Amino acid sequence: MFEKDRCRAGNIRAASPFAQRETVSETPPGALAGLRVLDLSRVLAGPLCSMMLGDLGADVIKIERPGSGDDTRSWGPPWAEGSAGRESAYYLCANRNKRSVAVDLKQAEGQALVRRLASEADVLLENFAPGMLDEWGLGYEELAVSNTGLVYCSITGYGASGPDAGRPGYDFAVQARAGWMAVTGDPGGEPVKAGTALADVLAGQNAAVAILAALYERTRSGKGQRIEVSLFDSAVAGLVNVAQAALTTGLEPQR
Repeated sequence: MFEKDRCRAGNIRAASPFAQRETVSETPPGALAGLRVLDLSRVLAGPLCSMMLGDLGADVIKIERPGSGDDTRSWGPPWAEGSAGRESAYYLCANRNKRSVAVDLKQAEGQALVRRLASEADVLLENFAPGMLDEWGLGYEELAVSNTGLVYCSITGYGASGPDAGRPGYDFAVQARAGWMAVTGDPGGEPVKAGTALADVLAGQNAAVAILAALYERTRSGKGQRIEVSLFDSAVAGLVNVAQAALTTGLEPQR
């Protein structure tokens, strides 16, 4: 099927030449073999989530912008040299075990292709601004009409509704608002950001767990569902012992 998708919307291919080093014969099927994931996300939280599902055996189809692809394809240095030339190490860290297709989601042809792929998918993952995919006819309510078993997961910065719904979800800003910087660094010093994009990482992992739970629920109900995961919620939940200590003692956490 996918080899025939040679239209202007793009051709599905391996997301990275590095992912081609192992063949199917060398790798036994994973626990999620037979499941198809349509990944419309980009940068880190969403791609990390879909990569985890791909590592477990799911067939992941990554939707990318024509020409430029995922934002992180151009993020460097460092760069890695492969059979297709120079690639971003940042991009490679979250995009193994995927195939890729270039689709212009702003065009009717691209939207139609995504609807067709979604009608046969088990999971759709996205991290667009709340409501944007609905404007293109690619929201959960519309796609679920033709695929009642679809698990549709949205990753946002601060949730799909509420006063901060439209705020961009940048990891460093989320770390600050969630309180991580207030408890990181030297006592009496300035707030410090964690050395990696932990809010993105936690959100991606939480999304993967939620998707697996929804897929299990589907085995009982036969129906899919909409999942919402935010970087901010994931960051606040990630405070764990620090948050519980504050709730228990009533004292403000200190660096």
